[in-house]
Amino acid sequence: MKNFLNISDTSIQDLTGILEQAKMMKNARIGLPKGACDEGQPLSQHIVALVFEKPSTRTRTSFDVGVRQLGGQPMLLSGTEMQLGQGETISDTARVLSRYVDLIMLRTFESQTLYEMAKHSTVPVINGLTDYNHPCQIMCDIFTIFENKKHLDNLKIVYVGDGNNIVNSWLVMASILPMHFVCVCPSGYEPDNELMDKVQSSNISTFELSHNPSESVIGADIIYTDVWASMGQKNESKSREKIFLEYQVNSAMMSKTNKNTLLMHCLPAERGRETTDNVMESKNSIVFQQAENRMHIQNAIMLKLFDKGSL
Repeated sequence: MKNFLNISDTSIQDLTGILEQAKMMKNARIGLPKGACDEGQPLSQHIVALVFEKPSTRTRTSFDVGVRQLGGQPMLLSGTEMQLGQGETISDTARVLSRYVDLIMLRTFESQTLYEMAKHSTVPVINGLTDYNHPCQIMCDIFTIFENKKHLDNLKIVYVGDGNNIVNSWLVMASILPMHFVCVCPSGYEPDNELMDKVQSSNISTFELSHNPSESVIGADIIYTDVWASMGQKNESKSREKIFLEYQVNSAMMSKTNKNTLLMHCLPAERGRETTDNVMESKNSIVFQQAENRMHIQNAIMLKLFDKGSL
């Protein structure tokens, strides 16, 4: 496992090992101060470059704190302050960074930027998000579901909203781990066609694409949502608000599931749009557990790339 760019590039054994490692590391941190280093400081004397072309709260904070907890040194780099793609090639940037740091995390727009960085880097590269996918988030989501449900078997996971990079990553995961995954979105806002075909042909999970939220959420064990307009689409916010109105996750929608359904959201949330305050603050909301788990799963991914895990 040289890089962590796509879930589909990672073996089921490695995925399982990362989940188990994250569980063990999270349990070991219970009661410790946030700044306490993990036993053994596995990333001692290692420097990790955290490169951001896109704004970030959770990715930036979770990786920064996580590297420190592992005993390493984070180096925060802004894409707007670098020569990244602004005259200097991505390949040159990758080769230069590789001579200074031991690992690169990149949060960017185009997937090609990520692949180019990984191709020319001599150190591991982690996908911190692209417009196409967000594998760290989906690993965190699966981890959070296991914490609450202990399994995926026969769980109905319903994503409600825009068929964005989060849904693309869920489709990849559904091609690897068995689940019942439903994407409910307005017509014209579907996820990637090739990924939908892939999950259907894999015969590993049951997948449904729907444009009817009222019917599709019935029996849902988990409802997952995200902002209606992602970064780079904010100029469409007003027009999307009208199109997505019936896709708002509110008390009425949650009550239609006929189950004690959990709410998940990768954050940031635009409350009053894709979801409401009372649902976000309900006992069924596990969104902040998700947010915390980003750090634990990313720590486990870093240890796997450095081959320093205890599993």
